[in-house]
Amino acid sequence: MTAGASHSGGCQCGAVRYRASGEPGYPHVCHCRMCQKAAGNYFLPLGSFMRVDFAITRGEPKWFRSSDLVRRGFCGDCGTPLFYDIPEADSVNITLGSLDEPDAVKPVMQSNTGRKMSWFHALDTLPVEPDDESSEREGAIAASNHQHPDHDTSHWPSGGQT
Repeated sequence: MTAGASHSGGCQCGAVRYRASGEPGYPHVCHCRMCQKAAGNYFLPLGSFMRVDFAITRGEPKWFRSSDLVRRGFCGDCGTPLFYDIPEADSVNITLGSLDEPDAVKPVMQSNTGRKMSWFHALDTLPVEPDDESSEREGAIAASNHQHPDHDTSHWPSGGQT
């Protein structure tokens, strides 16, 4: 992507959306215990954007102050973690998984690896569950999907969803 690139993203339900321009600074995977708990996962991918290049375009996140220095923004409706913010800083960190195109930003570093799961090296040796695209369950999920699409919409929810 070019320096003038634009990134959009948001939560799973679409209540909170954002847009940022430029390339994210220090895209990385954090393994610290705070990020693990904030993400409900083993690590949290983050990247920063200058505040002047960042805007919330729909809704307002809820905030949890995880330390005296940091607050974490998330959707108050669906719970999606969205931001790692040091209010006094010139930039804001977004969760890379909340981007509409998360594959567009590759992490360049890992941090706090002392809390990294000891068995991560074995992930590629695990058996892979076969994809069954014709299953009834997959069809039912696709037909009843309430997740916001991976692009901006003028209104959400659409189609009468509540």
